[in-house]
Amino acid sequence: MASPDDRPAPAPEHYFSADPSTPEARRTVTVRLRGREVALQTSSGVFSPRGLDRGTSVLLENVPDPAGRELLDLGCGWGPVALAMALAAPGSRVTAVDVNERSLALTRDNAAALGLGTVEALRPEDVDPQRRFGTIWSNPPIRIGKDALHELLLLWLPRLAPGGTAWLVVQKNLGADSLQKWLSGALGEGFAVARATTDKGFRVLRVERLP
Repeated sequence: MASPDDRPAPAPEHYFSADPSTPEARRTVTVRLRGREVALQTSSGVFSPRGLDRGTSVLLENVPDPAGRELLDLGCGWGPVALAMALAAPGSRVTAVDVNERSLALTRDNAAALGLGTVEALRPEDVDPQRRFGTIWSNPPIRIGKDALHELLLLWLPRLAPGGTAWLVVQKNLGADSLQKWLSGALGEGFAVARATTDKGFRVLRVERLP
């Protein structure tokens, strides 16, 4: 069973609602991103409003610096992954994607507060489908359900550039191993899928698009 620390704060609706009806109540949290302590804004109606969730922490602690000029944070929430990418790769453009408009606004505001002008926060449909990404980092929204999750990953992982790599963090008890097996079959011969590490009950999966 997941620890209470691994779950988002209770809310009258899911954090993946496009337009949360929960009244916005912002708060400031202090988190450490790629070795830098920063103060950022979170809010009700988004994923993990109380601070950095354990899965995202595991992801950021276990992945190498992103490679490529175009980077993607899939399911950005209030922005910690996108901001960490921008801090680690200041010369790259970071695209933060989410369906939740409140999450996008928070990500934009947090990027501006840190002076990270290379971060853009967009709805999925506003990203040019022809764009290709050198690195994707994601704590994917497992709780949207298996079918929706599979559809999401099959939409975005093929947008890796040749030689590009995606890093996904998934809780072991929420199907990380079965997801790894499914990805290997669904993506086919042009991709290599492997478990990079296990940490604090989470798997970090590595998906590489072969050159």
